[in-house]
Formats: sequence, C-alpha cells, structure tokens
Amino acid sequence: MAEEGLSQAIITDSVSIFYLTGKMIEPGERFLALYLNTNGAHRLVVNGLFAFPEDIGVTTLWYGDTEDGPALLSQCADRDKPLGIDKDMPARFLLRLMELGAASAYKNASACVDTVRARKDDAEAALMRKASRLNDSAMEAFKPYIKTGVTELELRDILLRIYKELGADGPSFAPLIGFGPNAAIGHHLPDGTALRDGDCVLIDVGCKKDGYCADMTRTYFKGRAPERMRAVYDTVKAAGDAARSLIKPGVRLSDVDGAARTVIENAGYGPYFTHRLGHFIGLDVHEAGDVSAASDIVAAPGMIFSIEPGIYLPGEGGVRIEDLVLVTAAGCEVLNAVPRDLTVL
Repeated sequence: MAEEGLSQAIITDSVSIFYLTGKMIEPGERFLALYLNTNGAHRLVVNGLFAFPEDIGVTTLWYGDTEDGPALLSQCADRDKPLGIDKDMPARFLLRLMELGAASAYKNASACVDTVRARKDDAEAALMRKASRLNDSAMEAFKPYIKTGVTELELRDILLRIYKELGADGPSFAPLIGFGPNAAIGHHLPDGTALRDGDCVLIDVGCKKDGYCADMTRTYFKGRAPERMRAVYDTVKAAGDAARSLIKPGVRLSDVDGAARTVIENAGYGPYFTHRLGHFIGLDVHEAGDVSAASDIVAAPGMIFSIEPGIYLPGEGGVRIEDLVLVTAAGCEVLNAVPRDLTVL
C-alpha cells in the first residue's frame, strides 16, 4: 500500500479476504469488505447472514439486510485521503461509497494484494505440489477410460468421479475435453461427441485440494496419430521445453512467452497459437499476472504459473501441453509428473 501511495484500501474479493484472514465467506449479492489501514485500524464488514463465532484477527462489523453496509464502512474510512479499491468491487457498492464521500479519491489497489499472492511461501508451494500430485493421479486413472465410442461428456463425468474418489475438494474449473476437430477449439466444453480412431484427445483439467488449485493439459491420440498431427505435437512439446529452460529469477515473462512462440512460428504454425503462454495460479485457477508478450512481470522465487503452448488447426484437431511451474532460486520446478511424450492409446 505504501508503494501505491495509499494509507487505506478496501478488499472485496472473497478469495483475497480468505488469503488475508483465513476465513472464506461467499456473500452472494451482499456487501463484504475488508478495510485495511496502515495505522492498523482494520475492519471486516459482513452481513449477519454469514455470522461466525471464531476470532479471525480483525474487528468485525455486522450489518443486516435492512441496513446499509457501504455506509457502515464509510464511517471507518478517512474522508480526507485516497481510498484503494480492488478490481472486483461491484460498481453499485463503489458508487454508494462515492455518494457518501468516503474518501478524497478512489484508486485501483488490486496490485497491493495481487503482487503478494503471486509469490507463494513454502507452505503454499507445498499445497500446490499436493494438488498437482492429485491431478497427476487423476489423469493416470482417467486414461484407461479413453476408448473408442466414449463421449466427451461421459469422460467428464468419469473424471469428476475419480477426483472425488482421490479425495479432491472438487474440480478447480469445468473440465475441457475435446475429440478430433473439437480439440481445435481452445476451450471446448464437453458435448456428446464420440471418440473415433485417429482422433486427438485434448484434456485440460484441474482439481482443488485444501483451497489450492491444480491445472494441467495433455493431448493423446486414439489408435493412431496422423503424421501432420505428430508434427504439431512435436512442435508444441518443443515450445514448452524452450520456455521452461529459460525460467529463473530475473527473466522477463514476455521473453518466456517469446521463446515458445518462436518455436511455433519457425515451424509455420504461428497463426494457430492463439493465446498467451500461461497464467498465474494459486487459490484461484487464474490469478492476476500472465506469461505473454504484453507482460511486464519479471520472474521471482515463489511465483507459480502455467506453461501451455498450443496449436489449433480448425476442422482438424489441436494440441496443447500444459504444466505448472514454480520459480525457484536457481530455475524452476515443474509441478506435474505426467509424461509429455506423444502417446497413442
């Protein structure tokens, strides 16, 4: 907050409030806000519907459905100073605070929490490893069900069952499963398409464990791998290898993206790599920060993000290979152990 020139800020994102207090509250449409002040006068404003008995280390101000939550918070704020607001604060609540004159100015303060969350401590890194190991186990248990005739929806349901059997808290996002031409749609949601011999099988899945998210993509081939798709697969794999080899503290993430993109462009598939190389991950499957040409982030120990190059040929198929990496003092640790070699099932 000091770096942003702020003495006070409001956090309304439930996950960030959990990160700072250890208490998860899902307020729905109701007002929830953690007020932070550099003088230590922090306050948590919560609707009484979400009452909890434990002491979470911050003074809690309760309000009811017939009361004005933003007005309660405005009484805590210093009206003569700027107030930091996080990017997730609903406009209806921000406009109410402005109407009440809660501060002299309002500034996007998302970076105050986002930059801290981006660098995991040892305990968080251990939880991320645990979630990724569970995701690895699920992928290996899932592979025998990839049989000719099975539908994408049937495989999705099998995967969700496997997560439950393995003890996951649930999926970290809706599984993405695409057969053949559907794999050329980067974020294809499963439908009734049945698997055929020669299809590529793109599986982008993740689970949650103890609050932390896993995410991984593998692409397999059923029965046989057509020569053109073999070339695509080899290119995507080489792009990921090139990116991971660069990762260490001090390296610009735009350069990591560039290393993968160059491999794909040199192979003639540049227009078919249609997304950024990676995203940050932790308590949310997509956290602030990315690995892209537009990123100004420099790698630092504790950062965890995905490396997921892909090539998508419309009407034909697609390949994406995704792993999570943890930046270490000397380089990076890959959190996924499922092999990346071309596999025909």
